[in-house]
Amino acid sequence: MFSILESAGWPIWPLLVCSVIATALIIERLYQLRAQRVIPSSLLVEVLDKVDAGLPSSIDVDQLERGSPLGSILSATLRAFSANPKAQELELKQEIELEGRIIAHQLDRYLAALATIASAAPLLGLFGTVVGMIDIFGSQSGTSSNPAQLAHGISTALYNTAFGLIIAIPSLIFWRYFRTQIDYFVLTLESSSEKLLKHLLKMR
Repeated sequence: MFSILESAGWPIWPLLVCSVIATALIIERLYQLRAQRVIPSSLLVEVLDKVDAGLPSSIDVDQLERGSPLGSILSATLRAFSANPKAQELELKQEIELEGRIIAHQLDRYLAALATIASAAPLLGLFGTVVGMIDIFGSQSGTSSNPAQLAHGISTALYNTAFGLIIAIPSLIFWRYFRTQIDYFVLTLESSSEKLLKHLLKMR
């Protein structure tokens, strides 16, 4: 491993930093964006059952909000209705949308950084390739060449190109995966909020 780092030269270090950050972000997002954590399967049914039974006041809104993103949007729906039970459905939806944007922003956390790494890693690899090419040309002269410097320049160019792609490809794949997951979660949160609101409106 150390021989590879030595062959790759100093341009490899920014790529190694990127790889550590990308790995940490991917692990963190995999943990935070678990379906059971974001949209617990039985939560909406439990809340709707209490509403249908005429017991919405028995719902601990604060605890519901702290439990999950789904709980946050459901608690926002309950608060909006409780604050103005005679409001029109459109007015209530507009109040709930603000909380929905906040939740969506929280779900998007760190994805911009992961996308930046996916875009920047090949450029950093290209930078290392350019440094290696400079070493290659520097090893040549009009009358002789330096085989050791030539070999070092070639290895620097190839290692940096490879490391850049090794970092960029998984980062891009996971960014796309997380983006798809979040889109699904946001759609589910919107649908759940609308279902709860319709049940609350029936209580009038």
